[in-house]
Amino acid sequence: MFSNGTVITIFGAAVAAFLSGMGSAIGVRAGGVAAAGVTAEKPELFGKLLVLQALPGTQGIYGFLTAVLILVTSGLMGGNADISTAQGWAFFFAGLPIGILGLVSAIYQGKVAVAAIHMTAKQPESSGKGITMAVLVETYAILGLLVSLLLVLFATKGL
Repeated sequence: MFSNGTVITIFGAAVAAFLSGMGSAIGVRAGGVAAAGVTAEKPELFGKLLVLQALPGTQGIYGFLTAVLILVTSGLMGGNADISTAQGWAFFFAGLPIGILGLVSAIYQGKVAVAAIHMTAKQPESSGKGITMAVLVETYAILGLLVSLLLVLFATKGL
């Protein structure tokens, strides 16, 4: 029914979305637990804490966008299932950078966000510093996204 290349391409898209999404879920959960504890004591900080909790969720978005790009550029969204095995592997490896970096950076960004949430609880005026600290971890997810996008472009040259 499907060629080997098609199946491998689908796995590449799934890896990009699944790993980065899993990391985001873990990171956002960690931030949510910390933010819920602080909000119970200081409900006026909810807005500042929500931003910190949400930051690790961006990696999942990057993985989702990469997965959609893989499916669209490979032709699978248009019904084209004629992908060679070599092209399938190229798309598979295109999903790995954001998948792996998204997973790891979201988890660690969640840990930094938890620390920033605790800092904000003690010094509400320091929330901007905490956001900056958490955003720095995001840099590596963005680099993974860029590498994945470049690899998708490379993989489409074979089509």
